Amino acid sequence: MSVQFSGWEVVDDGASFPGVELEASQTPQNRGVYTMFHGTSIASARLIISNGFKQSSRGMLGKGVYVSRDIRKASNYPQNSQPSDRVVLKVCVRVGRVKRIDKDNHPMQYNWSMQGYNTAWVPPNCGMRSVPSGMEEDCVFDPKRVNVVGIAKTPNNNIEKELKSTIPTEPKDRGIYTMYHGTNLTNARLIIDSGFKQSSGGMLGKGVYVSRDKKKAERYPLKLNPADRVVLELSVRVGRVKRIDKDNHPMQYTWSAQGYDTAWVPPNCGMKAVPSGLEEDCVFDPKRVKVVGIAKAPSNVMNIIMKTKNY
Repeated sequence: MSVQFSGWEVVDDGASFPGVELEASQTPQNRGVYTMFHGTSIASARLIISNGFKQSSRGMLGKGVYVSRDIRKASNYPQNSQPSDRVVLKVCVRVGRVKRIDKDNHPMQYNWSMQGYNTAWVPPNCGMRSVPSGMEEDCVFDPKRVNVVGIAKTPNNNIEKELKSTIPTEPKDRGIYTMYHGTNLTNARLIIDSGFKQSSGGMLGKGVYVSRDKKKAERYPLKLNPADRVVLELSVRVGRVKRIDKDNHPMQYTWSAQGYDTAWVPPNCGMKAVPSGLEEDCVFDPKRVKVVGIAKAPSNVMNIIMKTKNY
């Protein structure tokens, strides 16, 4: 369910209380998921989209990622930059536990995160001297709670097109995607010759683990010398896709039994099982995953693999 009010979009992901519609003056609901905005430079926007947000070292609310539900607020940042270098990112924020900070010298203005809160919220027109614009502001302590989902504003169409093309999007049902799988030389030969087999387990249960992010695939197998790793390029028919974006998701291991073909873990979603923050997919039926090429392999190994099949 999605609810619009005062520029917010509230998405009920099952973690927030069902059936509650907030009024404009109310505090963000604990554990809610909201659309917000973040103003930054072109160079920083590229880094954020590629690697995720990082905590600011300081600010009026201490350490964290500064965002706002008011796009006008985000459009003013970075403050000392030219408008031609400003980009506004549209972000999805899991606010967690929220603390309202609504006056100067608030006793928890800088230590709210140490008191068990995930987000500090400055309501609009609260009179704080450090917010002369009177516009709403939020500070999220854990950067993994903030994910880029779109580009709200750029100085020109070329920058907009470039940035949009680098944002990972949710796989669409019944789509066919290029993905990658990291393995060793022996397994690469077997996969090319006989096809994939279902893993016996994993963070998403049984299936074939793949990623659209080549950097993710290049890490596997985890305990293998990087010089012995092979990355296979794949064509994947995802079928029906289920988004798994939090620890202990009710369908983390049962999605295939609920009629889904692929489970998708979006980048930087904060799951402890994915400390890298890189995107991951699990495809239940190995027949949906086909090898179409070799994306990366040691030079002395590449020829051996290429002889196995014609690529």
